[in-house]
Amino acid sequence: MVQSTPVEIVSDQLVLGPVTVNFQRTLRIPETGLHPLPPGLGRFPLRRVSDYPDTAPAEWLARGGVMLPIYQREALWLSFHASEPAALQVGVGKVCAVSGLPWIEHLVGDPQNYVALPDQPWLDGINAGDGFIRQFVAAPLGSGATVEGQVTGQETHGGVQLRAVGLTEQALAEWHAAQALHTDIFGDEACCADLMAAGMLPAPSASMGLGAGGRMRQEVYTDDRPLADYDESGARRVFVHLCSAAQWTAITGEVPPPTPVDRDAYVDAGLPWFDYYDADAQGLAPSKILSKVESIGKKLGTEEDPFVPVDPKTVVTIGGVSPDVVTDGKW
Repeated sequence: MVQSTPVEIVSDQLVLGPVTVNFQRTLRIPETGLHPLPPGLGRFPLRRVSDYPDTAPAEWLARGGVMLPIYQREALWLSFHASEPAALQVGVGKVCAVSGLPWIEHLVGDPQNYVALPDQPWLDGINAGDGFIRQFVAAPLGSGATVEGQVTGQETHGGVQLRAVGLTEQALAEWHAAQALHTDIFGDEACCADLMAAGMLPAPSASMGLGAGGRMRQEVYTDDRPLADYDESGARRVFVHLCSAAQWTAITGEVPPPTPVDRDAYVDAGLPWFDYYDADAQGLAPSKILSKVESIGKKLGTEEDPFVPVDPKTVVTIGGVSPDVVTDGKW
């Protein structure tokens, strides 16, 4: 694939044209029950794979992209920002995190294989239930616990794949005109959300993928925009490799971030959780494929200790430098 427009890293965020994505460290929620959205505990650091030609795995160098360090069974969520409407495909081990179907290089409306931005402010896991998702949790390739392994029967890709598609010139001009009309009628409005799941075990040196953790209340929204409004020719994509702690140090020479505070300590401190509500948005139906994915705990045969319930009073309802170019390779 020839990528005509580059993906860049700015302050540990991926910039794909009008779309910005960062990976948030967070608390791993229990695999039993239904939970509010856990907090963001800071961005994962991102490094370009091409900057480490002597230490990065050869297959990573061929794929290009970026890498981040994550502990086995640590959780993460993806935070999105878009300055204009865009479609963002999200893959986990080249399995679509929205539809459960294999990764493809174009948008599909039925079943929808992308999230619609800016309506979707974040994604905490796979679209596995009606009104809830199953949390993204790291697992080593070869364990059989990743979404990729359970859906495809193989664990060869790992990581996270992103592909952003903006609007055509005509659709973008129409959107700008509608925005100007809305501002004239209702006045200027602004909304910001970069808020917002991690008991960990020591990570092995194997590459990592994402499995399914606990359930949390979150919808993946239906896009009401026709696919013809999107300009596939200007798409930007990037492969995000997940390093174990040992890999990160071996490749970069850097010490990985410390493990986040555990969930019980966070709950005991009475710190906030989140619930996002958008009355104007319609949720997608759950993926029949992803609804069959078993949790990492069940696949690996681990048991969890009893947990401290979240106090409902701590749940907050919310509504709504020159960057480095990231190389793209064959994947």
